[in-house]
Amino acid sequence: APVTDVQFGPMRLHQDQLQVLLVFAEEDEQSNGFRWACDKAGFRCHIARTPQSALEFFLDKHHDIIIIDHRHSRYFDAEALCRSIRTTKASENTVIICVVQRHTDREESSILPLISAGFTRRYIENPSRMACYNELIQLEFGQVQAQFKLRACNSLFTALEKSQEAIEITSEDHVIQYVNPAFETMMGYQIGELIEKELTEVPVNEKKADFLDTINSCIKIGKEWQGMYYAKKKNGDSIQQNVKILPVIGQGGKIRHYVSISRLCNDNNKVEKTCECIQAESQTDTQTCRHKDMRKGSLDVRSTTSRGSDGISQRRRSSMARVHSMTIEAPITKVINIINAAQESSPMPVAEALDRALEILRTTELYSPQLGTKDEDPHTSDLVGGLMTDGLRRLSGNEYILSAKQTHQVAGSLSSPISLNDIPPRITQAMENEEQWDFDIFELEAATHKRPLVYLGLKIFARFGICEFLNCSESTLRSWLQVIEANYHSSNSYHNSTHSADVLHATAYFLSKERVKQTLDPIDEVAALIAATVHDVDHPGRTNSFLCNAGSELAILYNDTAVLESHHAALAFQLTTRDGKCNIFKNMERNEYRTLRQVIIDMVLATEMTKHFEHVNKFVNSINKPLAALEENGNNGDGESIKTVLRSPENRILIKRMLIKCADISNPCRPREQCIEWAGRISEEYFAQTDEERRQGLPVVMPVFDRNTCSIPKSQLSFIDYFIIDMFDAWDAFADLPNLMEHLNNNIKYWKGLDGRNLRVLRPPP
Repeated sequence: APVTDVQFGPMRLHQDQLQVLLVFAEEDEQSNGFRWACDKAGFRCHIARTPQSALEFFLDKHHDIIIIDHRHSRYFDAEALCRSIRTTKASENTVIICVVQRHTDREESSILPLISAGFTRRYIENPSRMACYNELIQLEFGQVQAQFKLRACNSLFTALEKSQEAIEITSEDHVIQYVNPAFETMMGYQIGELIEKELTEVPVNEKKADFLDTINSCIKIGKEWQGMYYAKKKNGDSIQQNVKILPVIGQGGKIRHYVSISRLCNDNNKVEKTCECIQAESQTDTQTCRHKDMRKGSLDVRSTTSRGSDGISQRRRSSMARVHSMTIEAPITKVINIINAAQESSPMPVAEALDRALEILRTTELYSPQLGTKDEDPHTSDLVGGLMTDGLRRLSGNEYILSAKQTHQVAGSLSSPISLNDIPPRITQAMENEEQWDFDIFELEAATHKRPLVYLGLKIFARFGICEFLNCSESTLRSWLQVIEANYHSSNSYHNSTHSADVLHATAYFLSKERVKQTLDPIDEVAALIAATVHDVDHPGRTNSFLCNAGSELAILYNDTAVLESHHAALAFQLTTRDGKCNIFKNMERNEYRTLRQVIIDMVLATEMTKHFEHVNKFVNSINKPLAALEENGNNGDGESIKTVLRSPENRILIKRMLIKCADISNPCRPREQCIEWAGRISEEYFAQTDEERRQGLPVVMPVFDRNTCSIPKSQLSFIDYFIIDMFDAWDAFADLPNLMEHLNNNIKYWKGLDGRNLRVLRPPP
């Protein structure tokens, strides 16, 4: 079979024997002419008599040229057949010819209907063998060879997609036409946000205008520019790049595109701040100045800057001496006013007692118990310091230090789509008992290769009718789950998509409890499941305290307050609304969407631990105690009284916050093996944070979490004693969860058993 080599730029392409499909209902001189021409040209030829056989032939052989008879409409619809072929992926680079009748007695007809149907060109009937041969030869060296080169572009784009260098291609007018995944990762944009945008619409450069003029003056005359470039990411972070910009000469000898190739530079790579300008055609060194190779050594995405650590002393003093004179009175102000008034007519001992009460009320941490009331245990102290402060860790006296700044960046990529109807058997089996509390999330993690959130999310969301409520398709929900899971860090030992799936499972389990179902509306259930899914998205595996101490961009953005939780909520909506393919909210009515959004944000923010005791105490005082009082007064069967407690808007908010908080830290209430696994994962994440704090010279937020000395049983017992027991006692009193409380008691005994033997590990030795 004859083969030819085709030159495509520096590539040499090997083209096999061309294949031609003739679609003629009947044999005639025209079809015979093309058949003879194929034989003479050395092309492999197939003949189809019906549209169905034509499609089958094409899908099997993937012909380079298809010639369809359009002269006799009584046999088949040639345009309809062409449209059918064009719907297949295989036809993307196929040349399709339409044979039309020769009319000498009427005006020439338009070819636009044929073009619209998908034909490449038309052939006015001429059965002459040489006419048919000439037509095929022109096609071979014209359209077919052009399509062959286009097919080769797929390999080039594959190389671009997999390149670790960030690549951006713009038109001659500096309109962005392509960026690769490495560019998306480096700059924080998605390709859809950039395509067809002018470079001036994307604020990426921090240099002065004269610097940009220098670059433009170089590339506009066909020269290559290379040098250091300070760029701005989407989130505002500044990064330094080693950039090469190449003009691409196209039609007419003019510059038709610019290709920009970038790599990040760290401080070790800053050899000289110089530039290079190279003639594009000859690649000779005609630069005014050069710099050494910036690519040697490892490329570190992170940059560190000093923030000063003088440790200026600052004491927090309550300045509420004149609070009773405020004209706009908050509830706490009214309480203080009442106490002040009562003091005036009280005996001295009572007045002094009221003074002490006022001092307590004037603090900002009304709901946080003081450590002095618990055992002075370093594990408890460090847990509270690490989880309930926003970074300014007390070092000595009243001095606080802010140290090095670190930027964390995440990149996510979508995996292949799946459907609820075609889940693999092993995964289906792993999810069989997902409605039970003892469901094993780690079995699902293994079955899904660390992608449990998509599969469990599809099943739970289907069980709760989420797509019906949101009026979105399963494919939209599937895409959304994939986007969210892709933005969890699989490198985190604890805060990854398995934790998110675990919290989603616990949330769904709590929503199925009778008392909870009496309380919440459908929109609350939807919000709870979505909030559970996104509540830790893009978690960097470090605590808020770490980010604040490190002066991270997120901490600066959110003013050191609820940094991660604010980021999780904001990013979740950014990812969702950025692309219609995964926007599960796009069909909602505006007011309903705003209500749903408000509830989701509130629930995600409730997972922040600095407000832990506030949420628990409000739940106990506003819900547990009134319900208990109704039972004590014999009103247990009084549905209206109970409904009043449960259904008030304020109390429903407290219940939703408590629900997601309990789901978020329910690990100690899981079956023992799951509890042990989670304890190991969170300990490893805290160990890694301590390691990094010491490497970077940051304040060590939780010194007790040193991998060489930490007692995991002690840390678990401290966490359970300080955070878990009271909260789950309150939640159990509300939702009736005897199985959880049994697991909790068994796990406490297990950790105490290890601690009693002075073991610091997860499991006793064999």
